[in-house]
Amino acid sequence: MLRVAGLTVHYGAFVAVSDVDIEVADGAVLALLGPSGCGKSTLLRAVAGLEQAAAGAVSWDGADLSHVPVHRRGFGLVFQDGQLFPHRDVAGNVAFGLRMRGDAPASRRARVAELLDLVGLAGYGDRSVTELSGGEQQRVALARALAPRPRLLLLDEPLSALDRALRDQLALDLARVLRTAGTTALVVTHDHDEAFTLADRVAVMRAGRISQTGHPAEVWRHPVDENTARFLGCGLFVPAVVDSGLVTCEFGTAPLPWAAPGPVVLGLRPSALRVGDGPVGGTVSARVHRHDHARLMVETGGRTVDAVVGIADAPEVGAHVRLTLVPDGVAVLSRRG
Repeated sequence: MLRVAGLTVHYGAFVAVSDVDIEVADGAVLALLGPSGCGKSTLLRAVAGLEQAAAGAVSWDGADLSHVPVHRRGFGLVFQDGQLFPHRDVAGNVAFGLRMRGDAPASRRARVAELLDLVGLAGYGDRSVTELSGGEQQRVALARALAPRPRLLLLDEPLSALDRALRDQLALDLARVLRTAGTTALVVTHDHDEAFTLADRVAVMRAGRISQTGHPAEVWRHPVDENTARFLGCGLFVPAVVDSGLVTCEFGTAPLPWAAPGPVVLGLRPSALRVGDGPVGGTVSARVHRHDHARLMVETGGRTVDAVVGIADAPEVGAHVRLTLVPDGVAVLSRRG
């Protein structure tokens, strides 16, 4: 088990990471999720031993790693750009850690073949890494990091350099690989879809501190505060009441069986309001097409709210629409009063 206790990292007078506590159980995947500049990559580098901590400790199974150098920690690293060796073929890259460890050639070949099959690159061993796509290169980087069977895999924005469609597919593949291999992992990302796809638990980070840690569904449904909710896509906050598994607010009523009864504050993501027959109407002021829906900006009651609609049913700018509440886009921030 990885345990980080009271970890603080300074860059001169600037505090990049402040008094962070996290744990990653054996075989679990924890995502460090937060906006750019919040300190999540610095925290990962401190866990790896690449950054000096000003205070606190990093330990593995109770053993303090403060004075253990990077190459002795038994951790694997995957960075945004993969950092592959261009002069080595795919197999040579994957086998690098095994060769440095002194594994026999036959053992190396078997492990390389096993890993390439695991990451979906069976038969690619003789290919030059410079001939691979960005997604294929990241698969090679992952296989190389997994080859020595690290006790902890550290991934720093491993998919952020890829286009959206490829990131979505590779996130699914990476989740499968980590679970198949039973790898303990710490993943840094700014993308909540990616974090929730990959991780068993999510730690939301802001301004050098962990603001919330929990199961992905819990973090998504119950952001700890408004700043966290905004980072997770909520742009509108309204008072509401939950009663008998139903939530009621100015935009109507919707089932919310997971919410405790009582007065609450709802955070509404764009997908929380859909064109329908709800109690609130407004005028479409802008329309943006996505790959599977249209996002609308609707003027209502002196404010602009987001809503969604199917592409085939998307109204023109200037049209009058009514909005209905959709529970999948709702978060419960807190009780009121």
